[in-house]
Amino acid sequence: MSSSRVRAKKGVKKRAQRATSNVFAMFDQSQIQEFKEAFNMIDQNHDGFLCKEDLHDMLASLGQEPTDAQLEAMVNEASGPINFTMFLTMFGEKLNGTDPEDVIKNAFQCFDEETTGQIHEDTLRDLLCTMGDRFTDEEVDEMFRGAPIDNNGMFDYNAFVRLIKHGSKDE
Repeated sequence: MSSSRVRAKKGVKKRAQRATSNVFAMFDQSQIQEFKEAFNMIDQNHDGFLCKEDLHDMLASLGQEPTDAQLEAMVNEASGPINFTMFLTMFGEKLNGTDPEDVIKNAFQCFDEETTGQIHEDTLRDLLCTMGDRFTDEEVDEMFRGAPIDNNGMFDYNAFVRLIKHGSKDE
């Protein structure tokens, strides 16, 4: 009988240690704080999770009227309930999914014949609306909002790449 006890103990598997998420290592403390503030603004019912209703209310406050299918698609991007850790993980995946700075700059440089680091906004608009994955005028307008464009209409793509990869200097 004692041998069956020993055998039973040997057959018992230990629970696997839970791996800690390194998503918090992807961002510095100030970025995590900004994501937390954004999460809390989106979490309209303050239950610690983002749901379709939270997303709808947040988007409605910005003048958007998303369809139920759009909201469902947003929620389904997560592999489970969207708490703050999942929210941060999703942003980490999106941000890490962007091309490195030099790749983005090289894409702009293809259209910068004089290698000034700038492209006229009208030229860039035309390129974005007629080549590759064509942008709509509204999408280009959205991109140009807050973009580094000087009084002569010159788009500074080096500053733009810094902005999209690292945020604005004010942050």
